[in-house]
Amino acid sequence: MIAKYGFPANMRLHKTDEFSSVFNFRCSLGGIYLQVLAKPNDLGNARLGIIVSRKISKRAVDRNYIKRAIREYFRLNQREFDNLDVVVRVRKLFTSTTLTVIHRELAQHISGLKKCRAFSSS
Repeated sequence: MIAKYGFPANMRLHKTDEFSSVFNFRCSLGGIYLQVLAKPNDLGNARLGIIVSRKISKRAVDRNYIKRAIREYFRLNQREFDNLDVVVRVRKLFTSTTLTVIHRELAQHISGLKKCRAFSSS
């Protein structure tokens, strides 16, 4: 079977209520550049929401690059996020030169998200 690495609309968090439910679940991991919040879902796939404030960068080009980089990581590693709603809040501006640091930070957060799944089973 060939793995599908698309990023269709059903893999995104769209509504304010969807974001709020992840924030209210209170399972959060933080690093230098990112804060990752997660909540288990019953949809059979992971969903991603990204928050990049204008305080991070006034330039839309920079904010869009950040979102593209995070989406691409999620798209390529979506099997690791199984059945979680994930919100990534950017804390600090990063560029293509620090992208490997961002990927490493996201990988650490993915492994830490197992505790969020454990919360839902208790």
